[in-house]
Amino acid sequence: MSKERPLILVSNDDGISAPGIRHLICLMKKLGDVFVVAPNSPQSGMSHAITLESMLFSERVHIEGSEVTEYACSGTPVDCVKLAMNKLLDRKPDLCVSGINHGANSSVNVLYSGTMAAALEGTIAGVPSIGFSLLDYSQDADFSQSEDHVLRIARHVLESGLPSGVCLNVNIPKLSREQLKGVKVCRQSDGHWEEDFDERMNPMGKTYYWLTGKFYNHDEGKDTDIWALENGYISVVPVKFDVTAHHHIQQLNFLNHE
Repeated sequence: MSKERPLILVSNDDGISAPGIRHLICLMKKLGDVFVVAPNSPQSGMSHAITLESMLFSERVHIEGSEVTEYACSGTPVDCVKLAMNKLLDRKPDLCVSGINHGANSSVNVLYSGTMAAALEGTIAGVPSIGFSLLDYSQDADFSQSEDHVLRIARHVLESGLPSGVCLNVNIPKLSREQLKGVKVCRQSDGHWEEDFDERMNPMGKTYYWLTGKFYNHDEGKDTDIWALENGYISVVPVKFDVTAHHHIQQLNFLNHE
């Protein structure tokens, strides 16, 4: 790998063969030397889970048409980033990107997202990081309409960095290049999932469940990621791994005791 070109670590949660990560790899090759460590199977919804009580495997893979170094890992997205940073790479990357995820990671979805957990893990390691998601679950989703914006955002982070402890959560609406209006820097919308479990019976007579649900947005603000996505914009939300409710500390000071 060239020492002159930036080193870019790429991961995801949909698996190393998913169309989204294949497209992201092609884009990142325009900006630097690319190194890929991604799950060997889908790991969606894993959030910041790590492998502790089972063996973790990783093997170098050769995917047709790819000219970059790639490893498939048996673990979670966070396992992939940790393994890359601590074992597989010989130097710290200049940028960590995750995705492009098939499906939204806006609003509260960021908490469940393996895509964003990989980006946050990069941030924890001191590497400027971005998670990219497209609001399209289809395996033949079109990622090309947003590639100029993806490159512009990644190039800016490479050149200017990000504040310590902060990464970017980038969500892309399912629109054509002509319909896409641009980019909005936003805050996370206040929403929640109204969840249900579809109860079924397997052929052996044992009950099992499928998680289902509907997302509800309670936020009417025009500065949120949901508003941006519903109005034709790519949303960019700065996310931090410090989850302290700083504004509430003073209200709890009465609990202090020695």
